[in-house]
Amino acid sequence: MRAFLAILEVSCLREENNKPEYKVRVGNMDYILLFTIVALSLIGVVMVFSSSYYTAGNNTNLNNDMYYFFKKEIVFVLAGFGIIGVGSRIPYQNYQNWSKIIYIVCMVLLVLVLIIGTATNGAVRWIFGIQPSEVAKIGLVLVLSDFLARHKHILDTTPGFLLCLAIIGIPILLVTMENLSTGIVMACVCGGILFIASPRIIYFVVLAALAVAGVAAIIAFGDPFRMERITAWLDPESDVLGTGYQILQGLYAVGSGGLFGVGLGQSRQKLGFIPESHNDIIFAVICEELGAVGASIIVLLYMIMIWRCIKIAIDATSMYGTLIASGIAIMVGAQVFINISVVTTVSYTHLTLPTICSV
Repeated sequence: MRAFLAILEVSCLREENNKPEYKVRVGNMDYILLFTIVALSLIGVVMVFSSSYYTAGNNTNLNNDMYYFFKKEIVFVLAGFGIIGVGSRIPYQNYQNWSKIIYIVCMVLLVLVLIIGTATNGAVRWIFGIQPSEVAKIGLVLVLSDFLARHKHILDTTPGFLLCLAIIGIPILLVTMENLSTGIVMACVCGGILFIASPRIIYFVVLAALAVAGVAAIIAFGDPFRMERITAWLDPESDVLGTGYQILQGLYAVGSGGLFGVGLGQSRQKLGFIPESHNDIIFAVICEELGAVGASIIVLLYMIMIWRCIKIAIDATSMYGTLIASGIAIMVGAQVFINISVVTTVSYTHLTLPTICSV
């Protein structure tokens, strides 16, 4: 899914002089955006290896292969670059023609994962080797953008707005049942697309209230583990060896990095202290090894990526192109913010860092 996100970011979406930019010419790519994706991907390869070699090398289930996650990341990155090369030559209007099929596939996968999905770390999120929530996250951007582009005035009426909420609400609810963090990102992305397409602010006051109430209900009446994580977020020292452990270890990593870091590969917190240091919490290892300067450079690259997506959205001459590019910008921004805020305890929920962590 990181690969598909990358291809959409590169191929989507700039049109100039009223001519859609989808000809088979590499010269039509947004090279600044492409550079940021390549740079972040290469940084990801290095940091995944640096953060995982100790854990993988001491894991008998992985045959003590210190390169296990490094090799997986290489495969994902190469696959992503291959998809970029092929996908950048596909007219983005084609996605509009496939929107109904995309929506049906997303719904089927989201239902199936609740029935026959595989549990990982206590959450049922995988089926057939894929994570349906990641498919739905991309799919909803395409589907909602297509629906709004085809029905340009549907948001002028309350029934039309409610219909849009129904289209996005069902898959978001299915995702949120097992993956609250991804559900929050999907809600932010879809809410942002609706906000861009709609002239009525009152809708979004109501939408924000419903979203807050929905998340509160899921946390209060759903899996007790979510409430435990909130408690740990508010006071991690209340359970140092339990729910607050990862938060504190991440903060130790960030704090020990200082301005310039302890050096690439020299992290001490990855030596069994941070659980799955190559995954959701990899930014803590980045801060420890590369320091505030290195972490700031990565954040800057993400800001450039979001800026280019916004630029593409502004330059697009079709509503469909504008909405897709806007949705991608919101998606990247929301996911980066949530991931980094976990490390700094601004929020308690976890997500992977786009383009850097794929394993």
